[in-house]
Amino acid sequence: MSDDKIIIRPDGDLPARALVLQPDVKEQRRGAPAPVEDDPEAVRSTRARLDEGVALTGALGLDVAEGLVVPVARMRPSTLLGSGKVDEIKAKLEAAPVDLVVMNRPLTPIQQRNLEKAWNVKVIDRIWLILEIFADRARTREGRLQVELARLGYQRSRLVRSWTHLERQRGGRGFLAGPGETQIETDRRIIDDKMAKLKLQLAEVVRTRELHRKKRREVPYPVVALVGYTNAGKSTLFNRVTGASVMAKDMLFATLDPTMRALDLPSGRRVILSDTVGFVSELPTGLIAAFRATLEEVREAALIIHVRDIADPDTGAQRRDVLHVLGELGMGHRLADDVLEFRNKLDMLEGEARERVLNEAARAEDAVAGSALSGEGLDRLFAAIDARLAIGDELAHFDVPHADGQALAWLYAHGEIAEREDDEAAAHVAVRLKPQDLSRFQARWPHLSAPVSPT
Repeated sequence: MSDDKIIIRPDGDLPARALVLQPDVKEQRRGAPAPVEDDPEAVRSTRARLDEGVALTGALGLDVAEGLVVPVARMRPSTLLGSGKVDEIKAKLEAAPVDLVVMNRPLTPIQQRNLEKAWNVKVIDRIWLILEIFADRARTREGRLQVELARLGYQRSRLVRSWTHLERQRGGRGFLAGPGETQIETDRRIIDDKMAKLKLQLAEVVRTRELHRKKRREVPYPVVALVGYTNAGKSTLFNRVTGASVMAKDMLFATLDPTMRALDLPSGRRVILSDTVGFVSELPTGLIAAFRATLEEVREAALIIHVRDIADPDTGAQRRDVLHVLGELGMGHRLADDVLEFRNKLDMLEGEARERVLNEAARAEDAVAGSALSGEGLDRLFAAIDARLAIGDELAHFDVPHADGQALAWLYAHGEIAEREDDEAAAHVAVRLKPQDLSRFQARWPHLSAPVSPT
C-alpha cells in the first residue's frame, strides 16, 4: 500500500470526494467488546456508526459525496460484500465518480485489493482513516513518532502477494547461488528496520517523559486525567477550569497531544490536570499500543475523570468503548474506584431529559452532571474530586508561629486547610494531609508535630 496522502485531488486543490460505506453485518461481530453490565443502550446503531464514519472522513478534510448503509448477510473473505452489492456500488461509482471509498470497518489486505480492482478507485478502511487523522493532527515529536510507528505496522500487514513484479530476486554470485529474497521480504525488512529505529527514538522520548513524571512525584501534586470519547468535551472542560487555550472544536480528534496544567481546587488542594487523546469505537489495536506511552499519564493518575457527552444518543455505547480501551491499557481493576464521570453537555438537554440526567447523577456516587461550556455543575465536580482525593487523608492540628511562614505555606500547598484561627503568637490550623505528606512535614518541622486523627 502506498503511504501517499489521500486528502487532495491529484488534479487540483479541491478536497477529494469520498463515498463512505457502512456495512450492516448481520453476523455477530468477532472481537467486539461486550456491552457493559448488559446495558441495552450500549449497543450502537448502524446509522450512528455511519454518521461517525462520515464525521471522521470530514475531519480529515475530505468532501463526503454520500454515506450509505450496505446490508451484508454474510461476510465474504474476498470482498466482505456480496457480489451483487459490489456490482451495485460499481454502477453508482460509474454514474457519479469519486476519488476515494471509505469502508467504515477494518478490511483485510485481500478485501481491500479486490474492492479496488472491482471499483477502480482507491479504497481505505476505518483503521487507515483514523491513522491518517492522527498523522495529520499530531504536533509533538512523541505524537508523530507514535503515529508513524502505527502506520508502518499497518502497512506491514498489507504486504500481500498481489503484484506481478514480485518474482524472486537472485542472490549471491554464480549459478550455485541460491534464490534471493522476494520483493515482499525486502519491503518487509525495510519496514522492520524503520520500525526498529522509531522504537529506539520513542524509547528516548519515553525516558524523558518518565523523568518529568519523577519530578512531579517529588512535588508531589496528584494527577487528575481527563478521558472520554472523542468530541465529548474534554478540551472544553480543560480550557474552562485551567484557563488554557487547547484547541476545542465540534470535530472528532480535534486534539491529540496531551496537555497538562496546574489546577487549584476551591479547597486549596492543587492538582495537575491532564487532557488526553479522545477514544473512539474500534480504535486500532496498533494505535493503542503506539500511544501507550502518552496514555501512561492516565495510568499514573490518582483520579480519572471520564467526560461523557450525555446529550449524544449513543452515550451508552461511547461509555462502553472508553471503558474497553481503559481495560486494554491494563486499568480494568481501577474502573470501580478511581473513575469519576462528568456527564457533560447538560446545556443541550431540556425538559424531562435534563431532569432525568440530573436525578440519575444525584443518586450516583461516581457521577456529576453539568456543562463545560456554560460552567454549570463545575462546583459539584470540584467537590467530588476533592472528596475522592481526600480518601485516606489524616487530619492534623498545628500551631504554626507567624515566623514560620514557610511551614504554613507548605501546608497550604500540600494539604487541605479544614480550619484556621489566628492569634498574636501563631496560626492554629487543622489540615488534611496524605500520610506521606504528613511524614514529610513532621520530618522537616519536627518542633511543630501535633496529634493526628483519620478524617
